[in-house]
Amino acid sequence: MDEKQRHALGDAARAARLRLGLTQAEVAKKVRLKSGVYGRVERGAMVPSVPTLRRICETLGISSDVLLSLGTRAHEVTTPAPPPAAGEHPELSRIIHILQEWPPERLALLRKLLETADTHLADEG
Repeated sequence: MDEKQRHALGDAARAARLRLGLTQAEVAKKVRLKSGVYGRVERGAMVPSVPTLRRICETLGISSDVLLSLGTRAHEVTTPAPPPAAGEHPELSRIIHILQEWPPERLALLRKLLETADTHLADEG
């Protein structure tokens, strides 16, 4: 695996980890690696063994094709949306699952749009 591929693997792992809100130490523990070793994987300084790669994929909820940059979608997630919490509308659960991948700037814009729409609808009712 060349340097570019190692860095792509590390970038994909980091993006998936951040999407899940996990620290490197948390992922390392679940994958059964020392924190510093997992950090080297994310920095593109080392390539994990096949069994470790599989545990990373399972922990981060991404396919090995995505982690190895073989998939057609760079941020393809293999884990389905979680079931809605008790009393939560299923549509809200789907929306939350989608929004978890959005960057903060896009989320802020959406919040402003929702607040404007909510105010407008309240004025009509």
